[in-house]
Amino acid sequence: MRKIFLLFLTAVLFGSTVSFASCTANEDSAVVVNQPTITRIQERGTALIGTTGDYRPLSFREADGRYWGFGIEMAQEIAKRLGVGIEFVQTSWPTLSADVQAEPQTFDLAIGGITITDARCETMLMSEGYLANGKTILCRASEANRYKSLADIDKPEVRVMVNPGGLNEKFANKNLTHATIIVHPKNEEIPSLVAEGKADVMITEITEAPYYVQTDARLAAPLLNTPFNHGEIGVLMRKGQDDLLQLVNDVIRQMKSDGSLCQLHEKYGLVYGY
Repeated sequence: MRKIFLLFLTAVLFGSTVSFASCTANEDSAVVVNQPTITRIQERGTALIGTTGDYRPLSFREADGRYWGFGIEMAQEIAKRLGVGIEFVQTSWPTLSADVQAEPQTFDLAIGGITITDARCETMLMSEGYLANGKTILCRASEANRYKSLADIDKPEVRVMVNPGGLNEKFANKNLTHATIIVHPKNEEIPSLVAEGKADVMITEITEAPYYVQTDARLAAPLLNTPFNHGEIGVLMRKGQDDLLQLVNDVIRQMKSDGSLCQLHEKYGLVYGY
């Protein structure tokens, strides 16, 4: 099953032109002379990393407080480059932007399934993309043939469940004007609720859907190979941290160059398209 989904994702990501961008103030890889953010983090000895912890397999927080996932390992690589330890700070999709820009500062950067958008770039900084993404659905495997297009979902009898405050909710509100939209506070609970019949469809991403299909035979992602849109995932931080942004971009570029990013994608069953 994992190989099937890898083929689907490969077809999606390599069959289209994917150009990984960023909200970078300075695309030049030259050394930044002033490094106030990096200096502050190194003097503290710990990088504070904001993450939602509800987005398998990119960022998930277990009951014992342990974080794991693709984004978590990316954060660890960034902390390693800084030469410091790491502390994860839980945030949420509804409060993500406010937490990034909070005074006093809540964390140094945020990571884990955060899509690069024009709206975020207007008020914050985002790194280069390190993972291609796109909207798709989860539904019950027994009803997989029922959904072949967005029009099949946008019907009053279809109950669509989304988590609050993020791009999934925005996508549903914009594109599903006839379906019944249910907002559930915990993203990680929605797949099971769909499987149990509490909702019919979950709006999710091509990075998240394969995990749940592989781990729960009751679920299917029938439109995985034809996502509704295309995007890129990056690292989010407040404006004015150009030195940290450059370091993060350098880490991403190095991981692309040496193959370690490819290995990380393979570890979590993900494919990147650059």
